[in-house]
Amino acid sequence: MLTGSLSKKAAAISRVAAVSLMPLAGCAAPASADPPRASVPQNRPDDHTRLLDDSYTVSQRWEANSPAHPEFAMPTLDVGGGRRIMFDRLYAKRGSRELHADVFLPAPSDRPAQALVLVHGGAWRSGNKSNFYAMANLLAQRGYAVILPEYRLAVESPYPAGLIDVNAAIDWTIRNAAMLGIDPARIAIGGESSGGQMAALIAYTGGTPLFADGTAKAPRVNALIDLDGVLDFTTPLALRYENAAGEDSAAARWLGGSMETAPQTWEEASATTHLSATSPPTLIVSGEDDRFTAGRDEVIATLTANGTPVRHIHFDGLPHTFWLFDPYLGQVVDAIDAFLQDMPASRPQQSKE
Repeated sequence: MLTGSLSKKAAAISRVAAVSLMPLAGCAAPASADPPRASVPQNRPDDHTRLLDDSYTVSQRWEANSPAHPEFAMPTLDVGGGRRIMFDRLYAKRGSRELHADVFLPAPSDRPAQALVLVHGGAWRSGNKSNFYAMANLLAQRGYAVILPEYRLAVESPYPAGLIDVNAAIDWTIRNAAMLGIDPARIAIGGESSGGQMAALIAYTGGTPLFADGTAKAPRVNALIDLDGVLDFTTPLALRYENAAGEDSAAARWLGGSMETAPQTWEEASATTHLSATSPPTLIVSGEDDRFTAGRDEVIATLTANGTPVRHIHFDGLPHTFWLFDPYLGQVVDAIDAFLQDMPASRPQQSKE
């Protein structure tokens, strides 16, 4: 178990300090986006009306977990020292639907920064990019550029729409690497809960056509950070929970059917299905409930056999989404920083197609 000093801080803390906004000159999304794949159901793409599910927010998780964990404290953002935040930067369009990302940039440096694209969770149907603001701020303080994309949730467009969107955000990051001050060959992906599941799937399918956004191959990443995200939907442990409600389960609503009615999709959406010798170095962070990282033993065994760096850090006795709160937020950032600092020098080669 990783432990840290526990403190009973006040629950209500103001969220954001003064922020320096930087204009994104020459960094607009492509004038015309490729039409959505036929396999991606669309929810009236020219109608701005969207179904929203706000059941997964930092405040909601606070109310659910803080009574049993009085050491939890709401984190405060501290922006300064030349760091910048850019809000709602357009990275892609789906018909008239715009997709935006928030970008947390470190202080200027002579060396291009390692970038990290973080995918928020919320059972594939809820949550938003602001869930990662506190973590992104801390990572930017340590020299990382952090990109937080919104993506189409299951209530708007089910699988694989959100995955294609996140790959589009990675493509946008690569195209704008010089302006962002990042190394385009050092872009990692991470995510929390369902976002961790998506991040793992994107990481292990990089360099293949699966989930590519109008290009021959999806971009590769140089590392994966999975915060309590399912790695294999088809394990008995995952099925016991993810498939318990059948067609009404969150996973089934995202994947277009239960394990019984859409077994091939459940297998395709399992990151373990796509493990290979080119899978990137991986950090898995888990809490007390092993079901959220179902499949991790196979990931660890396969990557170890392939000689790929893999690290698992377990926080015993802590509930799902513990990383949203101090003192564990800082400990998770420490783990991510240490992992990325220990990364091998080899870098992924992006497709020119």
